[in-house]
Amino acid sequence: MATRRHALLLLLAAAFASLLALAAAEGAEEGPRGRRLLVLLDDLAVRSSHSAFFGSLQARGFDLDFRLADDPKLSLHRYGQYLYDGLVLFAPSTPRFGGSVDQNAVLEFIDAGHDMILAADSSASDLIRGIATECGVDFDEDPEAMVIDHINYAVTDVEGDHTLIAGDDLIQSDVILGSKKIEAPVLFRGIGHMANPSNSLVLKVLSASPSAYSANPKTKLSSPPSLTGSAISLVSVMQARNNARVLISGSLDLFSNRFLKSGVQKAGSKTRYERAGNEQFVTETSKWVFHERGHLKAVNVKHHKVGETNEPGMYRINDDLEYSVEIYEWSGTSWKPYVADDVQLQFFMMSPYVLKTMSTDNKGLYSTSFKVPDVYGVFQFKVEYQRLGYTGLSFTKQIPVRPYRHNEYERFITSAYPYYTASFSTGVHFSPYLVSCCTALETAVHNATCVMLYSP
Repeated sequence: MATRRHALLLLLAAAFASLLALAAAEGAEEGPRGRRLLVLLDDLAVRSSHSAFFGSLQARGFDLDFRLADDPKLSLHRYGQYLYDGLVLFAPSTPRFGGSVDQNAVLEFIDAGHDMILAADSSASDLIRGIATECGVDFDEDPEAMVIDHINYAVTDVEGDHTLIAGDDLIQSDVILGSKKIEAPVLFRGIGHMANPSNSLVLKVLSASPSAYSANPKTKLSSPPSLTGSAISLVSVMQARNNARVLISGSLDLFSNRFLKSGVQKAGSKTRYERAGNEQFVTETSKWVFHERGHLKAVNVKHHKVGETNEPGMYRINDDLEYSVEIYEWSGTSWKPYVADDVQLQFFMMSPYVLKTMSTDNKGLYSTSFKVPDVYGVFQFKVEYQRLGYTGLSFTKQIPVRPYRHNEYERFITSAYPYYTASFSTGVHFSPYLVSCCTALETAVHNATCVMLYSP
């Protein structure tokens, strides 16, 4: 009897827990991206050596699927549907992927709007270099080259070749790196790359110092290095036009437990930090890459005449109208009102006839009002908002504008008053002439009548 009661209590507890989980799932807001990540490794030992980074992703609700990069059953999609929402590519030395995955499959994955973190090192294969090139960055062509800095290196117990860089030249963006400043330098050991200057979508997040250069640390320089100074990017990000985000790092060690938990002291500085800035850096940048920050959405786009609430199917020239839209930003857990003073509206036909900055109530609502131009045709309400680190907003609504109907014009048009005046003035001045003409005509007729009556 006691056993049955115990089993019943366990069933009731499990049912109650399921109900709580279901209620929590229903109450939680849906984010802009899914939580399924594929992690490709060239060695399963990376799973343990980088466990702190993977643990931070899992703690934020991501579901990680760890696979070897050459797994013969590897696939990104099935039956026309993608199996994952993001990709973590920690397999720098893999010459080819397994299964149906190749370079084109990875690029198509990004073109479909998915995100990726790619980490390379000095063993980077042509496959990894090719993917990076397609994303807008070019690694040093020398396969043995590493970033070297004889001034801004990290102090260690053993004098090395100065390839352990203490980088602190970070992008100034709270959206990408978070609102809390990264105080400690970021440890980096790996290869440098250069952002393609013709690609405006690529941003350097962590740059090398002016004294850095890229070369083989085991040989003497026989010619000037191809990559030097601040032109070397250590970590870059790319946000595509479809808002897919990619992070490319030249160092796999950047994400390792050893670098995340290591202390750091920059050469020439007396300040030693108990923890390098790596943990904060990789956490904040991964939040940005996987759209936990900096993702905007626009809802409730409305327009109508002033004093009305219904949206018309057509406007008339010179109508007064109002336009409004709500814009929200994903905070990682919920949608929060986005507050800015630079969101603009265009009333567009071939070119913008009206361009107005919308005002906000600081609760996500943006609105403005204006008079329809004295031009008829097919117009568009257009909002295009592009800001550093944020997903782009671009949405339009088409609306025709008609001229006045024949019975809608004013009886007396103000602009025609001069013509009215001229007409009346001509009539007034011409009246005496008409009177004299009429008198003369009347006299002539009278005289002609007399002649006809009294002539023999």
